[in-house]
Amino acid sequence: MKEVRILEIKQSVYADNDKQAQALRQELKEKGVFLLNLMSSPGSGKTTTLMKTIEALKDKLQIGVMEADIDSDVDAKTISESGAKVIQLHTGGMCHLDAEMTRQGLDGLQTEGIELAILENVGNLVCPAEFDTGASKNAMILSVPEGDDKPLKYPLMFSICDVVLINKIDVLPYFDFDMEKCKEYIHMRNPRAKIIPVCARTGEGIQEWAGWLEEEVRKWREA
Repeated sequence: MKEVRILEIKQSVYADNDKQAQALRQELKEKGVFLLNLMSSPGSGKTTTLMKTIEALKDKLQIGVMEADIDSDVDAKTISESGAKVIQLHTGGMCHLDAEMTRQGLDGLQTEGIELAILENVGNLVCPAEFDTGASKNAMILSVPEGDDKPLKYPLMFSICDVVLINKIDVLPYFDFDMEKCKEYIHMRNPRAKIIPVCARTGEGIQEWAGWLEEEVRKWREA
């Protein structure tokens, strides 16, 4: 039987993406644009959290948002009400964005004058974690209804994030969610991760989160 050639494509794809991501990061640094990659599962409250974040920072930073979805423009329409510059990205069925797709989004957003660009990545706890987008920082949202064991089930996502927002803390009394265990599990995956409990609906914790983000932008500018 003729031997079949096997091509290990995954590693080469990732290696190429990593090079593009690093190049994009350098370009954004030269332009003075801080890129935040915001990830979570569907329904965690990304868009609501983003609206509150923009509200807290709109008088301090010029903000642009890229809304990534497989289809629809629902989230982009919502974000447009905040006054921030926004563009909708359709991934054509892809469950993540890579560095080149992010670059295309930034070109479409037109980052002239933007200090903070936020990529609201596709709702998924697996694929987005595998691809470096060229972001300055990675953030993710875990909502209380999802359960406190998610850091154990999705280790890569939690290991790459600089900050984890635990959202919907207003419903803690109604779910079997152990906050301290969740924090312990997150730090098992990533001892350096900043953890901030928030409620995007009521605004609880949003000032702490916005303050963290503003400080990161400042440190990045001065580096």
